[in-house]
Amino acid sequence: MATTLALLRASHFAPTVAVTAVVVVLTVIARLEPGTAAVLACAVLAGQLSIGWSNDLLDADRDARVGRRDKPIAAGQLPRALVRRALVVVVAACTVASLAVGVLSGLVHLLLGVGSGWAYNLGVKRTVWSWLPYAVAFGSLPVLVWLADDRLPPGWIVAAGSLLGLGAHLLNALPDLADDAATGVRGLPHRIGARASVLLALSCLTAASAVTVLGPAGAAPGWAWGVLGAVVALAVAAARAGGRAPFRAAMVIALVDVVMLAARGL
Repeated sequence: MATTLALLRASHFAPTVAVTAVVVVLTVIARLEPGTAAVLACAVLAGQLSIGWSNDLLDADRDARVGRRDKPIAAGQLPRALVRRALVVVVAACTVASLAVGVLSGLVHLLLGVGSGWAYNLGVKRTVWSWLPYAVAFGSLPVLVWLADDRLPPGWIVAAGSLLGLGAHLLNALPDLADDAATGVRGLPHRIGARASVLLALSCLTAASAVTVLGPAGAAPGWAWGVLGAVVALAVAAARAGGRAPFRAAMVIALVDVVMLAARGL
């Protein structure tokens, strides 16, 4: 049980579940067959597990130097050999499941989705281009879902996904800015600072809300305009308040964006 819990913690469990849940929502919007949707969700889950485990495995020495007790591998609670074996299993499962739903969909997932995550872990996160893997990976999610049914997604869903990805990157980096800087990691959030990162995240997530309202064909319903107005008001109020308010507001807006995506896509 202790080993299982350590593996879950090392997988970046919350983001892994969140991304998989977003894909499940997208399969509903795309009206995929339940069997195809289930296989696709398993493929994405396995891919996200591989990204999380590879991240902590590659960063284990760096995390140990800064005393990260919340990282099971760096803290010596999880053997590296076990994580490597787990990686082999989930990468194999991800490859088989991805290609099982279709060659094109599978290649998009493996190359753009999982590939972007691994590229980030392998070094892109130390550059000014640290945001790009997130934008590409999140933007590719609707593409791989729609291609599973031999269709292309609406462009507005891809744009909203990429904006959500950029916002997610900025928010995800914030708690580790000091530890990252101490070990030579200088991605975009480190270069522009915490305050600018939060404000940029708010802007990206608010833009995703606007795309979700304006993107679909036809006139947007009144409730969608109301939600967009509330999102803009929240973002402006949080930016003026400062402190932790912008971060909390960004998390709320990210959740609203996913709900809006589902509501407008159906």
